[in-house]
Amino acid sequence: MRIVIQRVLRASVAIDNQVVSSIGKGLMILVGVREADTVPDMQWLAAKAANMRIFDDENGVMNRSVMDVDGEILAVSQFTLNASTKKGNRPSYIHAAGHDLAVPLYDGFCMELQNITGKTVKKGVFGADMKVELINDGPVTIIVDSKLKE
Repeated sequence: MRIVIQRVLRASVAIDNQVVSSIGKGLMILVGVREADTVPDMQWLAAKAANMRIFDDENGVMNRSVMDVDGEILAVSQFTLNASTKKGNRPSYIHAAGHDLAVPLYDGFCMELQNITGKTVKKGVFGADMKVELINDGPVTIIVDSKLKE
């Protein structure tokens, strides 16, 4: 699995011009599931995201997690994170997980994150054409890949 964590002042997801989820200060997380991903990958990434120290402390040093700042979380499934761009100019999504694997791992990621943080994790709608708006704070953007944890 691969996630993109963005520290935001606010973020929202809309479908057909209707906002379906929104948060204030916190984390906007894009979630990409690959065909070889497992429950342990999902659990590791959820713990990593919950504990990532990317919020400033009283000295202006990134030393606090989303839990430490009582921030909110919005997680959006995004299969395009698994694009292969090795050949040509048209990305290939051959390694992106199909619906049967991707939905349970995305939902599991959100539930695991919710269990760790004790806060509701807002979500997009899997497979929908979503419009995502955010104000990246910093900007701070971190990419974490479960296959690169060693």
